[in-house]
Amino acid sequence: MERWAGKSAIVTGAASGIGRAITIALLEKGVNVLALDVQTEKLSTLMDGWNANWGKICLMRCNVSDEKDLKSAFDYVEESWNGGVDIMVNNAGVIEYTRVIESDRAAFERLLNINVLATAVCINRAVRSMRQRNVEGHIFNINSVLGHEIPSGFLSEIDGCNGWNLYPTCKHGNVALTHTVRRELAAIKAPIRITSISPGIVETDIARHTSTISKTLKNIPALRPEDIADAVIYALGTRPEVQCR
Repeated sequence: MERWAGKSAIVTGAASGIGRAITIALLEKGVNVLALDVQTEKLSTLMDGWNANWGKICLMRCNVSDEKDLKSAFDYVEESWNGGVDIMVNNAGVIEYTRVIESDRAAFERLLNINVLATAVCINRAVRSMRQRNVEGHIFNINSVLGHEIPSGFLSEIDGCNGWNLYPTCKHGNVALTHTVRRELAAIKAPIRITSISPGIVETDIARHTSTISKTLKNIPALRPEDIADAVIYALGTRPEVQCR
């Protein structure tokens, strides 16, 4: 991890849960982090435990589905830090708890815009930044086991869950996006890696959406956000030749 100290990272969805844990883990390793989220009140609490011996931190309100907000974020890193982003963590995501057959276009667009299109845009901008400077880079897509398979009846019998709508569709798309970009980077021999991390149930606000779901999940072994952060740090610490898929 020593080679990443002083480098710059962007983390989306950084105010809580997995994004917050990853942000703190990177800061502890000396990485400078631009933490993005729409939840500004929660985002501001990241400063509470910040240590002067850690990397620098900047908090920015950002709607990842807004192109102007994303441009402002990448411009900030380019102009204020070391010239560009070295680590990109695509963590921001939303879930819809209505059935596809009972939903509407607005819900579909919200899921796709935040969970898929924003990830693609951030990957595009991050790779451009890395290539312009010819530096080693690493991109992380925080995915889900639902991006690989949809277990029959997975919590869908619980009121308020109803099968996750297009969430599994989005996560399957992100798996394909990760593989596609990895092949593109290999084809041009860019020193940039891309990793998809697919946790199962994690103790986050999303998992505690309703009291019924929260009560059910108490009986199921769950990961902590810090477990996913540990995976990010591990992957970053491997040699540049190692692809952590």
